[in-house]
Amino acid sequence: MNKFFLTLMTEAAAPTLGFAELIPTLAMVVGMIAIFYFMLIRPQRKKDKAVKDMLAALKPGDRICTIGGIYGTIASIKDDTITLYVGAQKFQMVVARWAIRSVEDAPLVENESEALV
Repeated sequence: MNKFFLTLMTEAAAPTLGFAELIPTLAMVVGMIAIFYFMLIRPQRKKDKAVKDMLAALKPGDRICTIGGIYGTIASIKDDTITLYVGAQKFQMVVARWAIRSVEDAPLVENESEALV
């Protein structure tokens, strides 16, 4: 009787899987990695590259918007700081380069009534 249980325990503890039975599992793991790459990693890298290129291309005179929602015109750039002209009185403000969200295409309008005409 002990020999019977020993045989059952040995067969149950060591199942033999062939390589052909592992192929679907491996294919699923590779598929999940590919999905993560194309859905998450690749688009984020493209976005990061676009932001880096935009920040590198900044020049004095560009209309920008900061991450805080402040619109201004770049007066000067020095290393990682940017001096902006803000408002009709051209108030100067210094911000970090990374705080620039976007470069605006709309030209600066000094008077709102000019925009309506």
